[in-house]
Amino acid sequence: MDVVYERCAGLDIHRDTVVACAITPEAREIRTFGTMTAELLGLADWLVEHGVTTVAMESTGVYWKPIWNLLEGHDLELLLVNARHMRAVPGRKTDVHDAEWIADLLRHGLLRPSFVPDRAGRELRELVRYRKSLVGERSREAERLHKVLEGANIKLGAVATNILGASGR
Repeated sequence: MDVVYERCAGLDIHRDTVVACAITPEAREIRTFGTMTAELLGLADWLVEHGVTTVAMESTGVYWKPIWNLLEGHDLELLLVNARHMRAVPGRKTDVHDAEWIADLLRHGLLRPSFVPDRAGRELRELVRYRKSLVGERSREAERLHKVLEGANIKLGAVATNILGASGR
């Protein structure tokens, strides 16, 4: 197979650890890092020290976000890959094998990255989703209040369009 990326790394990300496999023309090295900021900065330094240019990471949930945020400032091409798209050979599965498998697939250009917006887009997305949850909570509280009033035989909803508005008060 043709080598697409000479210096690349695969990261298998979990809640408490990140297993990294760096592949360079000289060697293949695997290390495990913690997920605290100081340890993630050590991961970034380790990747830069090995001359890594492209990093693929596999993670479920939101554990990839702090790592992405720290690595995007280090002039690295980052790819977030879906675990379902890169199933390893069946058998005993370990984090070290996963990191190696991710690095090998990346090295040969066989990974399809997920879309990750730029930092401003991610922050806007987070704010919009938080606002949506707050609006939903407000609506649920209004519905609970309406239910309690109906249970007490207070038919405020029959005479006011918005029980929390001026007419409801």
